Amino acid sequence: MTKQQIPLPARRWHDMGGDTAGPIPMDQRPDADHDFALWEKRVDALMILGSAKGFFIVDGLRRVLEDLGEEAFETMTYYERWIMAVNQNLIEGGAYTTADLAAKMADVTARGDTYGDAAAPVK
Repeated sequence: MTKQQIPLPARRWHDMGGDTAGPIPMDQRPDADHDFALWEKRVDALMILGSAKGFFIVDGLRRVLEDLGEEAFETMTYYERWIMAVNQNLIEGGAYTTADLAAKMADVTARGDTYGDAAAPVK
């Protein structure tokens, strides 16, 4: 009696295991001298805090990252993808709504492009 061959599911676009990826650019190596931008540090902190507060787990973040699609992985930076995943999970977890986010984004936009352009808050 022989074992029946079970067909493996097709690999999704993000499953790169075993593929040749080419050389790693020197500025992207883990040991590269890289000073993270303030917003990147904030994304990392938001991920840690949101997870600690129970709004999401790593599986939820991975689901959103994988659902972003191949184009996002080709065109967006690591932290741009992560803030999208964290944001989606915080919305799904009930931390805030899309309407809350839109209102806050409008407030931030009204401040100006730089801190020097920021208008004083209306009281």
